[in-house]
Amino acid sequence: MKVLIVLTSHDELGDTGRKTGFWLEELAAPYYRFKEAGWEITLASPKGGRPPLDPKSNEPGFQTEQTRRFESDAEATAALSRTVRLDAVSADDFDTVFYPGGHGPLWDLAENRRSARLIETTLRAGKPLALVCHAPGVLRHTVDADGTPLVRGKKVTGFADSEEAGVGLTDIVPFLVEDELKRLGGTYSKTDDWAPYVVRDGLLITGQNPASSAPAADALVALVTEVTSARA
Repeated sequence: MKVLIVLTSHDELGDTGRKTGFWLEELAAPYYRFKEAGWEITLASPKGGRPPLDPKSNEPGFQTEQTRRFESDAEATAALSRTVRLDAVSADDFDTVFYPGGHGPLWDLAENRRSARLIETTLRAGKPLALVCHAPGVLRHTVDADGTPLVRGKKVTGFADSEEAGVGLTDIVPFLVEDELKRLGGTYSKTDDWAPYVVRDGLLITGQNPASSAPAADALVALVTEVTSARA
């Protein structure tokens, strides 16, 4: 199986002067779930090359066994340093797609037509797709074949408004993930702040927060296996 992991290239946290990017745990935990499943992993980002890491995600309080493993893994860090450009990949070449979060995607991937097309093409081809934490916000401009919002009527989750308030960025981010998913007609649900929570609706998997990244990856592995078995 081949999985494409799509990371942000955006590193500015609004006009705060602070840096942002992707959240390390949301890449590291799924990366090793996919490795253990024997999948071939390709990392991509809008600009290619090394994507920006949200420095906060690498602070001691947010490090995990998997983030430490990733940072000491020469193969993983080499792959991260040379992500392919998003406009150079095709959904046809992958069995599934995974989007880690971090605040960065709210600025670039959420407005990136290439990303929207990748998501639409993946799902219309009958292939599973998963997004975690802030990454479900990347669905904001995606549509079904009839032009309606892709999330309309679908069960979804993503970074909660209360979690955004908890990190003090409600007035900094360009939009709130929970509010946007609801505005688009998604059937949004959540659990307690910072607790793992994953929702599946058909081929679409969404996770609420960083703690949901490994469970979301596990759900994706199971779904890909299910879809593959059904086709056999």
